[in-house]
Amino acid sequence: MSLREPTVPRIFVKGLPKAELHIHIEGSLEPELMFEIAERNGIALRYASVEEVRRAYNFSNLQSFLDIYYEGTQVLLHERDFYDLTWAYLQKASSQNVRRAEIFFDPQAHNDRGVPFETVVTGIHRALVDAERQLGISSALIMCFLRHLSADAAMQTLVDALPFREWIIAVGLDSSEVGHPPKDFKPVFDKAREHGLLTVAHAGEEGPAEYIWQALDELKVSRIDHGVRCVEDPRLVERLREEQIPLTVCPLSNVKLRVFDTIQDHNLKQILDLGLCVTVNSDDPAYFGGYIDENLYATQQGLHLTRNDIYRLAKNSFRASFLDEGNKQQLLSELDDFFTSYV
Repeated sequence: MSLREPTVPRIFVKGLPKAELHIHIEGSLEPELMFEIAERNGIALRYASVEEVRRAYNFSNLQSFLDIYYEGTQVLLHERDFYDLTWAYLQKASSQNVRRAEIFFDPQAHNDRGVPFETVVTGIHRALVDAERQLGISSALIMCFLRHLSADAAMQTLVDALPFREWIIAVGLDSSEVGHPPKDFKPVFDKAREHGLLTVAHAGEEGPAEYIWQALDELKVSRIDHGVRCVEDPRLVERLREEQIPLTVCPLSNVKLRVFDTIQDHNLKQILDLGLCVTVNSDDPAYFGGYIDENLYATQQGLHLTRNDIYRLAKNSFRASFLDEGNKQQLLSELDDFFTSYV
């Protein structure tokens, strides 16, 4: 096998067992389903057609995306809506041989519209249970706090979530990064850990490498979501490599939001070659042009990744997951068997 492969067969990427660790379930709301749910709920959209919605997905930065993202959530009102949204994503993930999905949801985006926490989490949870039974996908749910809202609002959301603690494995931090440092949310994350929840946080996407330090030291996170700006701080890179702290990178998202101008400019290969535990994920696939396989195809072609590189990314995805050690080893063995038989 050459060190630089011009292409890797799509059948290899598609068949490769993998985990997705950075997927916002609201960001998987495809325009077709958005229109279907809007009609069911009697909600008028400002877009006349699916095509018009897709044309609006031309973002200049994170905030321009978030404006449309939060508008899309307006159609989600009932438990069935959240079930249908989650089930649609899990069917797509299953078709791409995702064996483990650790899914973000944003309750504040719905609670602030008068949709009860219970409605949101019950609809999502039901779909996760059905997907494990019918599709064989293991899953976990991560509740994110919106960092453009106050830490007090995040604390109230945590309180609201505690009756459903057994359905939630971790808490995270997302939304507008710049100007909203992780350290502002330290009391909320401390409280979440007291209740046995794991922690993750978006950091180092548009925000500086300093935000990654804060997420590690103040929020005690198990992994960093995005983290691509870590390369600006050699001391941070060394820590990430030494402690093997996972980075859940989302290449198509990074290009769509102008973190990188093109996929060829992305630093995924650099981070991988530095020995960091980097993974590939889809972020908000309905808005950014693809699910996990499309992200892997794009980076393979743009950065000339080898089959071994893609295997390492898939291996990292299982290593970085919140699966127990037994299930983790089982999926890693399945991955090794596939890779060995293919090569």
